[in-house]
Amino acid sequence: MKNQKGFTLIELMIVVAIIAILAAIALPMYQDYVAKSQVTAGLAEITPGKTQYEVALNEGKTTVADIAELGLKNSDRCTISPITTLSATGSIECTLAGNTKIVGKKIRVERAADGTWACKTDITAADKKYIPSGCVTG
Repeated sequence: MKNQKGFTLIELMIVVAIIAILAAIALPMYQDYVAKSQVTAGLAEITPGKTQYEVALNEGKTTVADIAELGLKNSDRCTISPITTLSATGSIECTLAGNTKIVGKKIRVERAADGTWACKTDITAADKKYIPSGCVTG
């Protein structure tokens, strides 16, 4: 009689069960990672506008035709709110797209009268794991 080689059905079922358990844990963690990276990408898209905003203020400008004057443009991840008036307390805001956990949420950089910039978002404190470090809700 020949010895058969291979896996038994129970061994295969155990392997499938282990893979299913790992997938059940990994998938939500991956989706959270993707959501946070999309929020961070939105912030990265509006941050360069701070420099151009400051330059425009220093040149005495009080209006801009569109966001392109500040070196910004809309993308599939971020729709930047129109900016027409420049002031000492202005802001640059992005409406996020992508993961269902953050779609429609806003992230913005706000200029204070003293010239400092702060990051704020309307992502709730319950979802704080998606908020980039240095940003606050509000």
